[in-house]
Amino acid sequence: MNQFPNHETESDVEELVDIRDVSVDKTLPREERIASFVRQIKNPYRFRCGEFVVNARFTDNGKTLEDCLQGILR
Repeated sequence: MNQFPNHETESDVEELVDIRDVSVDKTLPREERIASFVRQIKNPYRFRCGEFVVNARFTDNGKTLEDCLQGILR
């Protein structure tokens, strides 16, 4: 059984923000950069990158995104 059923419609996907359109002023303090990013992306756990939908999830094993990416790149 798929724990993440795909019930999204094309209009659901079209409503997602494309991360390529997000621009953050790097001269702002860290907190303001984060706030700007979240305001623009609207949902940092679900967004688009071109034609791809990105869904961010976290597991209980404590691995960070950085840990996972390093594992992939090794």
